[in-house]
Amino acid sequence: MRYLRTALLAAATLGATPALAQSVDPVFTGPRVEGIVGWDKLRAGSSSTVAGGDRQSTDGLMYGVGVGYDIGVGGFVVGAEGEFSGSTAKTGRRDYTSDFGYGRVKAGRDLYVGARAGIMATPSTLVYVKGGYTNTRLNVLAGNTSTATDTDFNLDGWRAGAGAEHALSPNSYVKLEYRYSNYNRGDVRYPDGATTARFDVDTDRHQIVLGYGFRF
Repeated sequence: MRYLRTALLAAATLGATPALAQSVDPVFTGPRVEGIVGWDKLRAGSSSTVAGGDRQSTDGLMYGVGVGYDIGVGGFVVGAEGEFSGSTAKTGRRDYTSDFGYGRVKAGRDLYVGARAGIMATPSTLVYVKGGYTNTRLNVLAGNTSTATDTDFNLDGWRAGAGAEHALSPNSYVKLEYRYSNYNRGDVRYPDGATTARFDVDTDRHQIVLGYGFRF
């Protein structure tokens, strides 16, 4: 959580400066679509118990697409957004009791829907915070190979983050964003479509993401 506190503190510090009394430029309003890529780290949460008491983790490259719609409200920007992403992160052990309790898995697709609110740092730069619901999938691998078994862990949780978006033109922008996710409920889906009952989990996710997008 220290990553999230640092990001939120930075956004709050910017919000305290006179420069943020900027009006919202139309470039930051309306529908948008973007591509994203960045660093992705999954690890056991603070309440997880794994072999030897070690908090196992894995990281990789995340990639995906996002959509959103923003409106200006006074000197603020508020909006709704959604995202679909994947990741190259996968564990390297076979023992089910290792790798934060999931065994040999690879990060699968990740879904997110939420909202964000921001304020103008400069006429062309928006700083914002965000939060919402996230659902991810961990694909179970066959032993020490990279072959998926069509058995998946489906995890539900929440996401919070902060970032900055800079307009390159009236219709394009780049952004840099940090996000923290915590997954606290899950189930297992088998190849025949059957699923287990829901159970408690505790898995953390940290991501640093670079995005490039267009507004319409």
